[in-house]
Amino acid sequence: MPKASLVSVVEDDQYFRESMRRLMRSLGYDVAAFASAADFLVSPRLAETACLIADVHMPAMTGLELHEHLIEAGYAIPTILVTAYPDDVDHARAMKYGAVCYLRKPFHEQHLIRCLRAALQSGEPGAENS
Repeated sequence: MPKASLVSVVEDDQYFRESMRRLMRSLGYDVAAFASAADFLVSPRLAETACLIADVHMPAMTGLELHEHLIEAGYAIPTILVTAYPDDVDHARAMKYGAVCYLRKPFHEQHLIRCLRAALQSGEPGAENS
């Protein structure tokens, strides 16, 4: 079985992080949850992450900064960014750097599932043409 099903969640809000962990498990994904971008960056799970879900607004390093840092470091991890405080500048920046989705909290579970499917398909060879 490929390890392409690991979803990593980076979220500073413990309640939301745990909620996302439970949801990912209920959908059949392996999940790793981190309270900060720094925790994720030093994790041995980084290299096996098939999809990243990160909060845009976090202390120290934001989800946008994390996504950009990963790209610059050579990690092409399909990323879903979530935020309770959406704005056009962050949305445009997220799309410029190739985020799969930019979701406003609270979001519908079905919308997240569509984003997850798109993210995991984008990580497959040849998926960019589908």
